[in-house]
Amino acid sequence: MQPTATVLVYSDDSTTREQVRLATGRRPAADVPAVEFVECATLPAVLKELERGGVDVCVLDGEAVPAGGMGVCRQIKDEVFDCPPVLLLIGRPQDAWLATWSRADAAVTQPVDPVEFADALAALLRRRTAVGA
Repeated sequence: MQPTATVLVYSDDSTTREQVRLATGRRPAADVPAVEFVECATLPAVLKELERGGVDVCVLDGEAVPAGGMGVCRQIKDEVFDCPPVLLLIGRPQDAWLATWSRADAAVTQPVDPVEFADALAALLRRRTAVGA
């Protein structure tokens, strides 16, 4: 059986979560594991999933309400032991500095560009699996 990677996707918008799933496909690159998604629409759901463990990468919507992905990223980086890498979806390229403030490991703009997104997600999965190996 092939190994799989678990990607947590946080957004209050189901369309954004769908864009992430479609941009990823079964796997974002040939050299990374197939992906299983855990979708969360609220901050408490994100925290519960991270506490449960097994998440390899988090994709957080910086435009989510009421808890934006940038604040969520900063919170989980502070509070979650061995926090998985975070890919932040930002509204504008000018918001990249906020992604840095939030301690995101990578950031891509919305709407999701499938190639850019898959490349960023694959890079984080490679890093996570190399660390976990």
